[in-house]
Amino acid sequence: MAVAVAGVGAVLALTDADSSLRGPFTLFFLLAAPGAAIGVALRGLDPFARTVVSVAGAIAVDLLVAQGMLAVHRWSVRGGIVAVTAISSLVLLLVVARRLHNRMGKIRSSR
Repeated sequence: MAVAVAGVGAVLALTDADSSLRGPFTLFFLLAAPGAAIGVALRGLDPFARTVVSVAGAIAVDLLVAQGMLAVHRWSVRGGIVAVTAISSLVLLLVVARRLHNRMGKIRSSR
């Protein structure tokens, strides 16, 4: 359900749709996408600590993207959504690649 809400928020923001749900859903996406990626990377922490760190990391990613875009005078809502999506996807991809690499190393060492 959360993935659907976040996805709808991103689509509403990217298409510039006139909907009263665009703001809340987009805000949810901006917190959920980097938060989920950071949460997956921190699976060694207990659930409460992982939640707190994920939310703080998501806010930090959003603020850094906004600050970077403002610094280079390229601020746009669509650009911010795309940048947060790219950073979150990159973090998630790196975590998956690291786990796959570790798994393949264990398989090779057991032979």
